[in-house]
Amino acid sequence: MAQRPIRVLFVCTGNICRSPMAEAILRHKVAQLGLDGVIEVDSAGTDSWHVGERPHRGTIRELQRRGVPVPDHRARALTADDLRTFDYILTMDLDNLNAVRSLVRRTGANIEPRPILEFLDDPNAPMEVPDPYYERNFDEVYDLLDKAIDGFLETLIRTHRLTPRRS
Repeated sequence: MAQRPIRVLFVCTGNICRSPMAEAILRHKVAQLGLDGVIEVDSAGTDSWHVGERPHRGTIRELQRRGVPVPDHRARALTADDLRTFDYILTMDLDNLNAVRSLVRRTGANIEPRPILEFLDDPNAPMEVPDPYYERNFDEVYDLLDKAIDGFLETLIRTHRLTPRRS
């Protein structure tokens, strides 16, 4: 019997900038390692302002500039079902973390959301991924997410004893 995929959900505020960027980066790294089907990735927002929208053009441009495929993504809001469906919920900032924790408390779900930057191996790293919707610093956000996702992926591979099929 095939083992159930490890499911990872990235969460930001509107699900058009940071979380779809993180989703695309992790999907790309998973494909490069030959772990498609072993790790599944999605993203959602804590608010519903942008539901149904494509990623922000700055996110799309930065992903393309870095050679990362842009997923066919439409913004969606976080749901109570997500708390039961995903194995890892990774947030971009403290507001997102608190919003997810509040939903966890209200639903009694058995998951502990974590900030993605927790996986940076740098004691001087920022606590939050800045929101490029306001700052337009998509390159800085990409760099932060890329490094943090590398750390998260290393943890995932070690914790679940995964064997990458290529590098």
